[in-house]
Amino acid sequence: MKKTITFGTALFFGLIILGFFIYKGLRTFSDKDRVVTVKGLAEMNMTATASKITIDFTFSGDDLRSVIQQTENKKNSIISYLKKEEYMENDISLKNMDVYDRQTYYEYEWNDGKRVPVKVDRYRVSQSMTVWVNEVETTEDKAATIKLDLISNNLTSDIYTNYSFPELNDIKPQLIAESTKNARVAGEQFANDSQAKLGKIKTASQGQITIAGKYYYYDDESGSNTPEEPYIQKARVVSTIVFFLE
Repeated sequence: MKKTITFGTALFFGLIILGFFIYKGLRTFSDKDRVVTVKGLAEMNMTATASKITIDFTFSGDDLRSVIQQTENKKNSIISYLKKEEYMENDISLKNMDVYDRQTYYEYEWNDGKRVPVKVDRYRVSQSMTVWVNEVETTEDKAATIKLDLISNNLTSDIYTNYSFPELNDIKPQLIAESTKNARVAGEQFANDSQAKLGKIKTASQGQITIAGKYYYYDDESGSNTPEEPYIQKARVVSTIVFFLE
């Protein structure tokens, strides 16, 4: 009789324990379907670390020596102007002359259904120089002044500005950490509204870092807050994270 009672008691508690684990298993299985997908946005303005003004000009003609001399004269005149404007010699760099020989004095064009020769200059000599600017915020103003002054002195040239920005690899960890943090905030808000608790991360994917500004293309999701200053670019990343809900 005692053995029967003992066996029955053991069976009873065994069934209770078994039921508990079955319940936990079913609960865990059902919780796997309770997830929330959120996105975390992170943006960071990058200020240029350096800037430069590029000055290009070209001469052409049939006498190579004459064309080279014209190029040299203009180069020296522009350098003299830059030094007069207190640009340091160390901030001015020159590229080698680029000499292009067409090896012909004529090119052919179609005129009234006929292929006719057109006289062209045989030689073309190009010169490029770069002026480095210490204060990136003033680069555009200085470039505009140089352009007008060169025109006034009969030294018309093509003027370009260019900026160097920090490497994306240097700011990438901070952007990813910020986007993940913002995604968790959004997930916790959803969990609170659903009377649940935000669990562990199920899956996560980091979007491609995109750049907004004068020198870069930005996707349509960027909005209208693109930096207007050419020396500032905006790095942006969106991370998509799937959280479990408990």
